[in-house]
Amino acid sequence: MAATSDATAARMAAEARERKRVFAQCERFLVGHGPLRPHAALAELAREVGTAEESDHYGEGELIEDFEREVAELLGKESALFLPSGTMAQQIALRIWSERKRCATVAFHPTCHLELHEQRGYARLHGLHARLVGEAHRLLTLADLEGVAEPVAALLLELPQREIGGQLPTWDALVAQTAWGRERGAAVHMDGARLWEAAPFYGRSYAEIAALFESVYVSFYKGVGALAGAALAGPAEYIAEARVWQRRHGGNLIRLFPYVVSARVRLRERLPRFSAYHQGAMRIAAVLSAIPGIALTPDPPHAHMMHVTLRGDTERLLAASLQIAREERVALFSALAPTDVPGIAKFELWVGDAASALTDEEISAYFTRILAAGE
Repeated sequence: MAATSDATAARMAAEARERKRVFAQCERFLVGHGPLRPHAALAELAREVGTAEESDHYGEGELIEDFEREVAELLGKESALFLPSGTMAQQIALRIWSERKRCATVAFHPTCHLELHEQRGYARLHGLHARLVGEAHRLLTLADLEGVAEPVAALLLELPQREIGGQLPTWDALVAQTAWGRERGAAVHMDGARLWEAAPFYGRSYAEIAALFESVYVSFYKGVGALAGAALAGPAEYIAEARVWQRRHGGNLIRLFPYVVSARVRLRERLPRFSAYHQGAMRIAAVLSAIPGIALTPDPPHAHMMHVTLRGDTERLLAASLQIAREERVALFSALAPTDVPGIAKFELWVGDAASALTDEEISAYFTRILAAGE
């Protein structure tokens, strides 16, 4: 029995490596900005760094400090701190609010990144208690919040919510939810990992959206496509305290300039494109939703992303996508996640620079072919 299991695991690992190799050799991509090639990425960074620019040193220096001021201004906040990861940024954010409010309970949606993807670091490292609010399959509502009886130090709201397809609350709903937090004496913190994608939906500036929140986390690799990095923005004295926690987390690296430069380049380059990405998502959604056997969440998209569900046998659907990648060097999706409905699988589609290389007719033809193969 053990030998059979080992053989199966080895076969699946080999198949995964082969899929990765095939998709890496593709020339056109439906999702995102296309693959990050290390040599090209590093060569570009070298071109983008001014010859007179100096490296940062433990978070100090003109290069990193100028970028932090740029981000703070963009978000309409007094100050900002560049951090290696969003996981670090958000745990620090909630820890500070918890100590200031003298309360260990923080409220967030059941699909919050802290709950699903961080090994419960908020609890194990910071002793915080999560009050999950709302239901996993839908947006949080004011009625959900009004059902919270206990005191909370902070209310975390994610804009947009990745795990439910990038959905966003209406502006009025967002205003009401953030007001609920302040009226309860809680700090209101934004998980803005994908905030850049939210502006087209609201038709408002990033500063106007961020003004509803006491603190804001943004990512520089999600959507923007930088190598890595995040920022935490808020009041000056709050960010000063966050710098102490950055050191405690081991995130105050001696040099962060490769990540800072990458974030600076990509943010300036791609921030003006998010309206176009949103329009691209709307266009692709219209193409896909017209194909029998495909459904989208949400439909139409709120941001530049959506969840695409496909009806059919998962293995055959994947095999058809792999065949297209191998024969035509077009990458559509390389993995499928199960859903609660048998015979239905899904993948996450977010639109960036790459999708413009595929016409509506090509997308329709490819997915019609995949759905036929999955029957």
